[in-house]
Amino acid sequence: MERITKPSVCVYPPQSKQRLVVFGHSIDATLLGKLVTSLMDESIFATHVALFKPHDLLETAASFSLNIQPSALTQAFKARVRAIFAEHGLEAAIIENAPSLQSPGLLLMDMDSTAIQIECIDEIARLAGVYDEVAAVTQAAMAGQLAFSDSLVQRVAKLKGIEMSLLDTIRFDLPLMPGIELLCSVLKANGWKLAIASGGFTLFAEQLRKSLQLDEIVANELAFDGTALSGNVIGRIIDAKAKQETLCELAARYDIPSTQTVAIGDGANDLMMMAKAQLGVAIHGKEKVVYEADAAICHGSLLQLVYFLSTP
Repeated sequence: MERITKPSVCVYPPQSKQRLVVFGHSIDATLLGKLVTSLMDESIFATHVALFKPHDLLETAASFSLNIQPSALTQAFKARVRAIFAEHGLEAAIIENAPSLQSPGLLLMDMDSTAIQIECIDEIARLAGVYDEVAAVTQAAMAGQLAFSDSLVQRVAKLKGIEMSLLDTIRFDLPLMPGIELLCSVLKANGWKLAIASGGFTLFAEQLRKSLQLDEIVANELAFDGTALSGNVIGRIIDAKAKQETLCELAARYDIPSTQTVAIGDGANDLMMMAKAQLGVAIHGKEKVVYEADAAICHGSLLQLVYFLSTP
């Protein structure tokens, strides 16, 4: 396959160690001027401002090279900058020392509500008529109000007796997050390894291994009693610590430096692996996750992630 160095119709701006990448509807020169002024009001000075048109899956985008003292790049500062651009209907992320697109790297993804648009366990529960009970526990876990391992045991127990045929209706029709197929294609073409570390289930992750050409999957295994769920999980539960360990193990296995690692997720149990990675990105994440992540994609295509990566 021909090596892809840039997504279609993108003109990359000059790179710096600190960049502000902005996505939104119809960013033009007039709006760029207003945005630069807004930044100056916050004592943020931008150089090499560039406007570019990403792939058709994305809206117009702009990139600002910044010069900010590293000690000033706190989570509160990043949140304030995101809020400034949100007032203009734009999504913004400050990226510092990003991995390079053009060197081999590792992307480790959460699955449910990150690589796909659903929480598989909630969908199983919906078909089984116990959705409200299971969803309440899921939300508490994703918001960090309940230990993930405890929540998983509680939720899986409520699924006892569900027939395999119900699971098949979900796993053969997984709704992918917009842009993830092209994101994976671009990264693979540039020598990146792709993996899932999920608190969800191998039954569904195996489907994504095929469709997204993943190199590795790590997820929980549901126990079956004949043709129905037994209400138990087999082996080690994949929680926040296990996800973080997976990042380190895969980077070592594929000889990928830590500076070339990216982790993405939406829930509190993704924060440890996101913190360990060089770049941790919240994907349509809970408020706590968006605040603590290095960057966040709260609207639009996952292909935005490509534009966070550095290029020559």
